[in-house]
Amino acid sequence: VVVGLVALVVAALLVVLMNADPSRDASAGSPLLGNLAPDVAAERDDGSTFTLSHRKGSWVVLNFFTHDCVPCIREHPELVEFVDQQEALGSQGAELYSIVRDSTREQVETFFAERGGDWPVVYDTDYEFVNGFGVTLVPETWILDPNGFVRRRYIGQVTAEELSSTLQALRDGHP
Repeated sequence: VVVGLVALVVAALLVVLMNADPSRDASAGSPLLGNLAPDVAAERDDGSTFTLSHRKGSWVVLNFFTHDCVPCIREHPELVEFVDQQEALGSQGAELYSIVRDSTREQVETFFAERGGDWPVVYDTDYEFVNGFGVTLVPETWILDPNGFVRRRYIGQVTAEELSSTLQALRDGHP
């Protein structure tokens, strides 16, 4: 009887593990949700300063990554597709910013040259963004509304469809 119960539990665990997607942790909670985003700044890829609070008036998506993170590499084509979808919306589309931690400019430039993508990159060398948002692992993605409030946090890889549908629901007033 004991062996049968153990076998049943092991079988149930195998079913759960086989259906789990280890690359996807879905939306995650944070004390920042529903509150104003931290007022942080860092240097952009063009040498200018990116100040997050200056982006009010636009939907903003922040994607934290490093050049050698395997989930970041797998996620990148989805971000390229997401940017294309948002550009098709014109002024209603969201702005994507890659927040780089622990990668050099050369590494990031090579990453984008090899994989495509043409959106602003922010180099968080002083960890203002990482500390302000409490990011410990990458990839991690945050959505901010046009008033500067944090609306969503995703830990792990995201898809273009997931980001676009979440943004549309938020635009339509659905939390």
